Amino acid sequence: MNLIFLYLKKYRVAAIAALVMMGIELAVELSQPLLIAKIIDNGIREKDMAVVWLWGGVLTLSAVIAFAAGILSSFFASHASQGFAYDLRDKLYEKVQSFTYEVFSRFQTSSLITRLTGDVTQLQDTVFMALRFMTRVPLVVLGSVIMALVVHVKLGLLLAVTLPLLIVVLTWVMRRSSALFKIVQSRVDGVNGVIQENLTGIRLIRVFVRMGHEIGRFASYSGDLMKSTVAALRLTETMGPLIMLIVNAGIVAVLWFGRIEISAGQATLGETVAVINYALRTIGAMSALSWIMATFSRAVASEQRISEVMSSSEGRGETGSANVQVSGASIEGRVEFTDVCFSYPGSDIAVLEQISFAVQPGERVAIMGATGSGKSSLVSLIPRLYEPDSGIIRIDGENSSEMEVNRLRRSIGYVPQEIMLFSGSVRENIAWGNEHATIEEIERAAAAAQIHETITGLPQGYETMLGQRGVNLSGGQKQRLTIARALVRKPAILILDDSTSALDAVTEGLLLKELKKMSCTTFLITQKISSTVSADLILLLDEGRLIAGGTHGELMKDSALYRKINESQNEEAVQHVQSTT
Repeated sequence: MNLIFLYLKKYRVAAIAALVMMGIELAVELSQPLLIAKIIDNGIREKDMAVVWLWGGVLTLSAVIAFAAGILSSFFASHASQGFAYDLRDKLYEKVQSFTYEVFSRFQTSSLITRLTGDVTQLQDTVFMALRFMTRVPLVVLGSVIMALVVHVKLGLLLAVTLPLLIVVLTWVMRRSSALFKIVQSRVDGVNGVIQENLTGIRLIRVFVRMGHEIGRFASYSGDLMKSTVAALRLTETMGPLIMLIVNAGIVAVLWFGRIEISAGQATLGETVAVINYALRTIGAMSALSWIMATFSRAVASEQRISEVMSSSEGRGETGSANVQVSGASIEGRVEFTDVCFSYPGSDIAVLEQISFAVQPGERVAIMGATGSGKSSLVSLIPRLYEPDSGIIRIDGENSSEMEVNRLRRSIGYVPQEIMLFSGSVRENIAWGNEHATIEEIERAAAAAQIHETITGLPQGYETMLGQRGVNLSGGQKQRLTIARALVRKPAILILDDSTSALDAVTEGLLLKELKKMSCTTFLITQKISSTVSADLILLLDEGRLIAGGTHGELMKDSALYRKINESQNEEAVQHVQSTT
């Protein structure tokens, strides 16, 4: 449990205070059976009410002290556990934010969500219970046995002989249940994954009438979780009655031999009652043991899962925190690929092979190719979402792998193929690209993205709140909004990953004219010849290889594939016109 000690160190004062208060509470409680013995032997049996009142008052005072110490112990334990969980969750989230795509792909999204929430909460609860209850239980058992031996050695030994057997049973259960609860947590990941997929794709599920299938799939994952949980809890809960049986056997022995000792004059009634009282306290502590074992076993599994994330390397070529300060000269936008090869982590299939080209600042590059030809993979290497297997990518003549990653990305405007909008207003979504942007800069970016007029027509204009993932906008409106978010950064390099597919020809033409006025180097992935005509460089990819490169005129002359694409799109346009007349 090194992770717990590491992040609890900051709250060690509160943790120590909680343990001290718990120790005072425990010490007072363990003294109470001795006081009861004195009341019985010296007061009640001797019919001395002064002794009864004296020790009865001490017993009452001790109960008040134990109550106050218990309250303070809970307060300090809560402070330490809550602070511990806050720091751990914060560091874990920061670690996830620093992941490259390569590292991120090792973990399912649902698994990361579970680790950030359920696993951290499990450790938080464990820290609280460790400071308040878990430490208390073994101390109660050990203290009760020691005090029973102090009161009467022979009767105390009957209670002491149960300890070795209990320790053996508990050690075996802890090891076995920890492995079972790790399986349980992985099943929780699976259930969360199904829920996430269903909520994200709810429209598609309804359109294809697949609700019954998805309900069955969820039931299957949920059933696996139930079976794993039952198996883990069956083990821990079965140990509860077994432990109680062992301890109760000790109590029966104390009662039996206590009667014999009293008859022989070797023990008093008060001593026997005190030993039985300590035995009952042991039972009380043991009754919570199965619950504590389950909690601790879950914590061990959660700690291992969190450690897997915290110990993950940053991936090829990327290091540092998400909060690194940006330094260095501004980027102009010159991009050069030299013999770049790339394959996705864990795969031997080459996605890009020997890609070489050069782009000057301010030029527009159109990238074309069939589905799966490597277009998106190519542009993802520029902001170092992935690192190439071999070859060199230079930005302004500098090897990008040696550049400070935050400095590089601050100079890039990226519009991914998959549209992603955040909860908040239209203004906040555009300003997400540049948190320091003024409203005038936001409006200029929106105008360049051909979305300003649409926004002003909304009920609250730029302050209109968007639904979940922009559900109250059309596909084209969401695309233009994400383009505005990239433009407000005033990037040196702009990457549009098939980001104009939902735009009509007129709107796309106006957008491209606005982009031409900007000084940024633009990479445009497209399937439309109309978008490539004015490009300074067109890259034609096929199965990960660059088979042609040049301007529209050059490719029309030198590339048979490009001419074929141009002819097919012209024929489609003619057929469309004829069908509408």
